[in-house]
Amino acid sequence: MESFSVLQFLKDKTILVTVFVEKILRIQPNLKKLYLLIRARDDKSAKQRMFREVIEKDLFRVLRDTWGDSLDSFILEKVAAVPGDISYEDLGIKDSNLKEEMCRQIDLVVNVAAITKFDERYDALLDTNTMGAFHVLSFAKNCTKMQMLVHLSSAYACGEKSGLIPENSFTMGEMLKWPRQLDIMAEKKLVEQKLNQLQTTGAAEDEVTSIMKDLGMERTIDSPLIAYGKGKIDCLPVNSQTIFDLIPADMVVNSMIMAMVANANNPSSQMIYHVGSSLRNPIQFFQIHEFVFHYFTKNPYIDKYGNPVIVGKFKVLDSPAKFHKYMAVRSVLPLKGIFDDTNSEKLRRAMRESGVELDSFNFDPKSIDWEDYFLNVHIPGLLRYVVK
Repeated sequence: MESFSVLQFLKDKTILVTVFVEKILRIQPNLKKLYLLIRARDDKSAKQRMFREVIEKDLFRVLRDTWGDSLDSFILEKVAAVPGDISYEDLGIKDSNLKEEMCRQIDLVVNVAAITKFDERYDALLDTNTMGAFHVLSFAKNCTKMQMLVHLSSAYACGEKSGLIPENSFTMGEMLKWPRQLDIMAEKKLVEQKLNQLQTTGAAEDEVTSIMKDLGMERTIDSPLIAYGKGKIDCLPVNSQTIFDLIPADMVVNSMIMAMVANANNPSSQMIYHVGSSLRNPIQFFQIHEFVFHYFTKNPYIDKYGNPVIVGKFKVLDSPAKFHKYMAVRSVLPLKGIFDDTNSEKLRRAMRESGVELDSFNFDPKSIDWEDYFLNVHIPGLLRYVVK
């Protein structure tokens, strides 16, 4: 892989993106334009939401310290808040002039928009996570200067695979369990028929939501961790030796930037990069258990009455059926596979050989100290930014 420069690659680029705005603006303020797609009614609402939910967040404190009172004007110069929605064709962009302008100017498209709450309504998940990716791809094909599309996907895309999972792409419609083929249009038709049936029978909105949610599933470790800290659950149906694949979000952003730069001169490339920890720095459930217990023992969760919640150690159950009476959260379904990261390791090696600042763009899972990460980053972050 040839030598590459991150800053040179990003200079004067026009990018359509949904997040990781802060990192791009911080490392390369000389980019030409960022189009930030935001769900909103109109330009004014999109701009207000951009500042309220993105720019004014604590994440932008470094940029705020750097630019001071000039930050807002810098943002308005470099970032265009675009009202739209990837659930719709043409990304839901109604302004035809704006759409034509974007198609003429955009060099790179970065899609990370998705619903990450996996107990969400199935119709919403299908519209955003499946059809949304298709709509982004279709829009990117209409961009005349288009150099690259980067798509971020959850590890759960591997389904219930076990063993070593290679960095391979899927064929269109491929499923990971029987039946082996999925007809997306048939799925959409099924959802529409179900919604029409519920509407015809006069089903209440909460009943519709419940039925649609039954088609999805919750598959995340964070909900049980917080429920445990609040004293709502004291057991989990999981093998204590189970390996969880975890990776900090900033490492994901770094890997995406480096993947863009590394493949800039190879337009026909369709590289898959696994950015995870299960192969090179595995962590088992019993280790997470110890860290969480240690954290909440020293930092009890304070309930709504102002009383500290004292927690005991998890009971590890060998069967989800035994968890039925503890349904404060749905069952935890950890991944069974280990993610091969040969392509990612080659990318890291190319970074080192090219003299890239590893501290600024690090995504090596071996560098993660799990105890420090959970006690000082992950759990405090969940409590500060996620728990309401």
